[in-house]
Amino acid sequence: MLEIQTWMRGYIAAVRSAFGDRVRYIGLQGSRARGEAGPDSDIDVVCILDGCSLADLETYRAAVADLPERDKLCGFVSGAAELAAWDRGDLFSFRHDTEDWYGQLADLLPPEEPGDARRALHTGACGLYHLCCHNFLHGRSTEAVSEAYKSAVFLLRAKAYLEQGVYCRRRAELARRLPGPDLDILQTAQALKARSCREDLTALTDRLLAWCRDVICRYGPA
Repeated sequence: MLEIQTWMRGYIAAVRSAFGDRVRYIGLQGSRARGEAGPDSDIDVVCILDGCSLADLETYRAAVADLPERDKLCGFVSGAAELAAWDRGDLFSFRHDTEDWYGQLADLLPPEEPGDARRALHTGACGLYHLCCHNFLHGRSTEAVSEAYKSAVFLLRAKAYLEQGVYCRRRAELARRLPGPDLDILQTAQALKARSCREDLTALTDRLLAWCRDVICRYGPA
């Protein structure tokens, strides 16, 4: 299995060789950072440069081309100015789910504000509500619903933070803090990830749609 410490050192060396001091920050997100990764998990890397053009993306692609497990590499690449001006709701999960490897993410982001978690939760629930409706009417894809439940886990973290003041990165810790309907969403997401869920598209959509409806109405703009 991939040894993430060694892999990240190789990644940093490759990117620094290509961009030098233009690299402002490198971090790790997702299951690799949380210690929950399986053999096929993506490697979600954050790379922030002093600026980011299409030519920089071409340089980046060439720099990482020969890294081991290149097919698993994904994540977020941007310029520092764009990141600092990013939507505050998106930045809520971004800052809490990122592990520093080169530089400090806090140095590049505006200070967190009390309304950021609420914005992340409400905006995310609106997006998932639309996805559920569109997929049920037109796509009829169980895979799309599975991805929606995966996204809902991030919203559960924001909801727990908003209601309890604690950000739970690991799913096991999150599960211990969730009440009934929220726990149902997490457990369904876990079953879908493990491919052990036997519910059909209708049942899956109905549960997530109802949860999103409650969140949207309860946590709309104050």
